[in-house]
Amino acid sequence: MRPKPPGLPWLRDCGQPSGKRAGLESKHVPPPTDPQSIAVKRAQVEFHNFASLGEPERAIAAYLEENARRGAVIREHREFIGELSPFLEIGANAGHTSYMLANEFGASGFALDISADSLRHGIALMDRWQLSRAPVRVAGDALNLPFRDGSIRFAMACQVLSQFMDIESVFLEVKRVLAPGGVFLFAEEPMLRRLSLRLYRAPYVERMKPWERKLFDWGLLGYLVRDVIGADQEESFGIRQNHRMTLTDWDRLVTKHFPEHRYNVYVPERGWGERVMKRLAVRLDPYRSEWRAAHLLGGTLAATCKLGPGPGLPGFEPWEALLRCPDCHSPLAPGAAGDLLCTACPYRAADEGGVFNLLPSRLRAELYPGDRPDVIDFSLPSHTGRLREGWYELEGIYGNRYRWMGARASVVLQPASAGPHRLRIRGFAHQLQFRQGQPVRVSVSANGRGVAAQALERPGTFVIEADLPDAPEYTIDIAARPTWTVADEDRIFSVNIGMIRLIPGT
Repeated sequence: MRPKPPGLPWLRDCGQPSGKRAGLESKHVPPPTDPQSIAVKRAQVEFHNFASLGEPERAIAAYLEENARRGAVIREHREFIGELSPFLEIGANAGHTSYMLANEFGASGFALDISADSLRHGIALMDRWQLSRAPVRVAGDALNLPFRDGSIRFAMACQVLSQFMDIESVFLEVKRVLAPGGVFLFAEEPMLRRLSLRLYRAPYVERMKPWERKLFDWGLLGYLVRDVIGADQEESFGIRQNHRMTLTDWDRLVTKHFPEHRYNVYVPERGWGERVMKRLAVRLDPYRSEWRAAHLLGGTLAATCKLGPGPGLPGFEPWEALLRCPDCHSPLAPGAAGDLLCTACPYRAADEGGVFNLLPSRLRAELYPGDRPDVIDFSLPSHTGRLREGWYELEGIYGNRYRWMGARASVVLQPASAGPHRLRIRGFAHQLQFRQGQPVRVSVSANGRGVAAQALERPGTFVIEADLPDAPEYTIDIAARPTWTVADEDRIFSVNIGMIRLIPGT
């Protein structure tokens, strides 16, 4: 999960001149040709599983906070937005905001995320919050939305766009599926902070060291760190993020594609260090707005963007009629077994625990490999056949299961395809492992040869990747130190591991 916007009331910052303003024009950087690599998509699937399922109580509390913020934006611009059905939430995670749209606002639509497991977690939200209505849940890619042209009335994306190196590519896909007069609301997107030395990436508050927490409380840490506080967690998973967009850059992109828009700008004012600078920036701004403060201190942006009007708006029934095949773009139709079938090609998507996986076939096979010899997914019972010594019993819940290991543990993997391979291990280091005041060191060998070593300075999730020599089979040995114990427990622990797999090398 990304850090939530600072505790500032939603402030409407409308009517400011677009583009160049008061000498704050930013230099345009041509976007890369690849908006989002397969490696990043793979990392997103793993991260969303962890974020949604790893700490359920903490996640549910965060979902309630996010819905309160997002609901406030919708209510503020309710008249401007108009009809909400059919809606599409892109990057829905567990779908919590889609459930809010369906129940609090009475809308009908779709929750889409690249992680099918996180969407399945929505069933727990319905029970926990005693909800009566649910969105249609679809695993899909924001760059290839499985919806027909002009089929959606209201699209929403929160904490999503900055995960694409070419954000405009997502805008173009959203415009394709929006009906004339349709609205795109994106929120909680970071604005580049000019006043920062960009020395390093700072973690979330709960993982900060004492001196970082003190500077954070004083409002001074932001002047030192790179990107958004907390971004290192996503980066450690391999999720590359685009934090280069200033408020002017966002405004340029919005006005290029949407003739009408409304902005909500959040500028941080934590501690005296940011409050003083924000007040000074507003005082020096010729419009007395927060535009200049946003350039200096960054923050987050929400934008409600509307297309030009046109004839007619789509309905929601039947919802299958709004979909299209992600492979050949032909219509999809319901099958006799409750699945979705393409009317022109062999594409099929089954109802898997209430979620239809509508990723393109090749991408779906890569991100959801199932039971394969090159993957140890602790959520699949078959993984036990590839474990060797050093592992304790299975823990966690579906989508985020793991095993603690002792000082050493090993597994066996076999490549499922030809060509070079790279090892990817996802694990977690407990805070008790750091009580000796030294880093946690994890080393990895393949067939007796050392391939990776990493020193962890903080508790939390980590990812280790390493290139492997060609071999028909790999015995992977993982070692971690120091070890630790707990009272009334005779086991010796180091780290826990949630995923081990081979991915294509370079």
